Amino acid sequence: MTREEAWNLLCEYTQNESLRKHALAVEAAMRYYARRFGENEELWAVVGLLHDFDYERWPEPPAHTREGAKILRKRGVDEQIVGAVLSHAAWNTDEYPRDCLLRKTLFAVDELCGFLIACALVRPARLEGLEPKSVRKKMKTPSFAAAVSREDIEAGAELLGIPLDDHIRNCIAALQEVAPQLGLA
Repeated sequence: MTREEAWNLLCEYTQNESLRKHALAVEAAMRYYARRFGENEELWAVVGLLHDFDYERWPEPPAHTREGAKILRKRGVDEQIVGAVLSHAAWNTDEYPRDCLLRKTLFAVDELCGFLIACALVRPARLEGLEPKSVRKKMKTPSFAAAVSREDIEAGAELLGIPLDDHIRNCIAALQEVAPQLGLA
């Protein structure tokens, strides 16, 4: 699946602009890590773009990801992409474990990207100058971006074997590359 096909599929199933921006953020973080790890950047980007494409229609587990997987399979999408999308949901990890770098990275960047966007939106300079120390401070405030799992953010960095501050720094750098598309320039 090409990036253009993935974007069109995302737009077909996702009308909410915030969800589309989240997909763009995760795509950027996946591209960043693909480059860092020497992996297929286009494949990883498509996974990032599609990981929640079914969420607007099927937000509740286990329909979220499973309904999307049915759609992807009907369209002949590579099983590596389908499995990665399925693996990012906690209820699918027995059947689709986070056992490869692609799946680990998707899990690691998903919640963090959402949290970083929330952090940037409350700052006049947005992503510019955002530091891991500030992000960690916000993580200690349960009412801030309350839907974001702090445990998943920490577990994701651990899963990648990257110190949390470095992981946060990497994802900030990735989001800065697409700041205009995220409304964070």
